[in-house]
Amino acid sequence: MKFLSRRGEGSVCPLADYNAAIGRRPNQMQTADVVIIGGGIVGSSIAWHLTDAGCRNVLLIERESHQGKGSTGKSMGGVRAQFATPVNIQMSLYSIPFYASFEERLGLPSEYRAQGYLFVATKSSHLDYLRTNQLLQKSLGLTQVSMLTREEIAEIVPQLRSDDVLGGSFCPTDGFVDPYSVMVGFTTRACEQGTTLWRSTEVTGIVRDNGRISGVETTRGPVSTRVVVNAAGPWAAQTAALAGVKLAVEPLRRMLVPTEPFDGVSHAIPMVVDMTNGFHFRPESLGFLLAWNDPEETPGYKTEFEPSFIEKVLVRAADRVPCFENLAVNPKRAWAGLYEMSPDHHAIIGPIDEVPGFFCANGFSGHGVMHAPATGKIISDLVLHGASHVVADVTLLSPQRFEKGALLHETAVL
Repeated sequence: MKFLSRRGEGSVCPLADYNAAIGRRPNQMQTADVVIIGGGIVGSSIAWHLTDAGCRNVLLIERESHQGKGSTGKSMGGVRAQFATPVNIQMSLYSIPFYASFEERLGLPSEYRAQGYLFVATKSSHLDYLRTNQLLQKSLGLTQVSMLTREEIAEIVPQLRSDDVLGGSFCPTDGFVDPYSVMVGFTTRACEQGTTLWRSTEVTGIVRDNGRISGVETTRGPVSTRVVVNAAGPWAAQTAALAGVKLAVEPLRRMLVPTEPFDGVSHAIPMVVDMTNGFHFRPESLGFLLAWNDPEETPGYKTEFEPSFIEKVLVRAADRVPCFENLAVNPKRAWAGLYEMSPDHHAIIGPIDEVPGFFCANGFSGHGVMHAPATGKIISDLVLHGASHVVADVTLLSPQRFEKGALLHETAVL
């Protein structure tokens, strides 16, 4: 599929400029080569990758008055390649170097900090799991990852209680980014290259002509297009339903607790993951950011922070890092966000076969920020060329895998 700008190939032509150039009145049908529904970090990455590849008439639609008010702005910002499946590792091997060179590529910051991820094992089965994963990770090119002894872990985080620690895994290229800065960077450069951003705009319908995509209905009026990308995050299923598509994505609340300033532990430490119970934490500003995935949490659009969660996470924090018993926490600064969960905890990326022109970029299950660059590249490749080589077999992420029973199995989910 080849797209030409209305002013000639390679020129920048946002919708507003195009409409003015041809004398179109505001109430007439708008036209876009690609419409992206959802202006968060995934949607903005797709917009940038499309325009960077020469597609100069992209419309990015965000229902909120400002971007990043959904999952992007609520993310912990972790990026890692320590996964258990080839496709997730490969997506990280594209995304993390992209973040490392983000400022060089786009001229704007990603705030990437390569402080690593440290998985702390307290059972022999944990160590076996980490070793098995590392064999796969290294075979795919993640050469920096290594197993650590209890003593080596204690050197990295001396305050860690290590009497029950058997060892662990560490990768120095893992780390953190600022999701909001990344989203702004992608959006800014995409708009300079031909993307038009509509904020405070809802998509109310997706139009089909003889089965394939022909346009979208919005609160700003209709838009004619042959390609629609669903990047609506936790609202992906509702968006897909507008096209008559059933998508297996549901929202699940995750809560984060930032501490007040605390200097009892170095702020140069990595993201630390206690494999005993899933508690994890990382440096944030002058304090730390604490997280734990409560197994009692149930799906739903629950975006309010539950105060009782603070005690749950602090108990686990103090158990693994005894000096964290003295952490001060302001409940008003804690927040809740939504994961967009897929049945197999893998992203859903690719076209819907029964609706030509409709593409999904959904179901990241907590990995949307870390895999946003790879997702943008894959969707751009699929839209423009019909194939992508970011991962060895992109069809593994196909929306059709669920009806075929070809589910993936990722166990390294935080």
